[in-house]
Amino acid sequence: DVERSRGLGDVYKRQPIIDKRSIKGIVFDMIIGASETSSNVIEWAISELVRHPRVMENLQNELKNVVGINKMVEENDLAKLCYLDMVVKETLRLYPVVPLLAPHESMEAIVIEGYYMKKKSRVIINAWAIGRHPKVWSENAEVFYPERFMNDNVDFKGQDFQLIPFGSGRRSCPGMVMGLTIVKLVLAQLVYCFHWGLPYGIDPDELDMNEKSGLSMPRARHLLVIQWWQV
Repeated sequence: DVERSRGLGDVYKRQPIIDKRSIKGIVFDMIIGASETSSNVIEWAISELVRHPRVMENLQNELKNVVGINKMVEENDLAKLCYLDMVVKETLRLYPVVPLLAPHESMEAIVIEGYYMKKKSRVIINAWAIGRHPKVWSENAEVFYPERFMNDNVDFKGQDFQLIPFGSGRRSCPGMVMGLTIVKLVLAQLVYCFHWGLPYGIDPDELDMNEKSGLSMPRARHLLVIQWWQV
């Protein structure tokens, strides 16, 4: 036992030490990385909600029934908001935070779907294309329809490869939990407190939904909405 303890001590000594400066840098990167990406997701979600009043109303009804009308939405409420979870999943399916995931390298030569990839090939996953593939999501893959996740256990954790906006495995996004919490809480507050609509008599079908290319995928034009009334 003494020898074993000494051996474990040697292993721990060889482990790299993360000092306070490194921890601060990692936390800072997570906060900065989650800020722009989270705001993009919220903007896309509001865009789809104003284009689909039925979904907006369903979400508002869930918030009224679960949260009530005498208090604000709190983080503790998020686990009980099933329809909000479906809305966020559907938003990230159509508008992933990063359309092309971080590059990976194949460890061995392999054949996938008839395509040969040699060892050490650089592999880039197109999460945007997966989220809109009709063979995966049926013929209405381009339609914003949160109910497709009803009674479905598909999640973001990287084990369901048809929905991987945060990647999978050891290289998945470390800020996933924080980012999802921010998105859900802000979106819930906005929809809970106000009813949003398009200005100048713009028809929902006329709303510009084009994307701007880049590492992240914001709207090509920022969303402009007005508050119709307080819910």
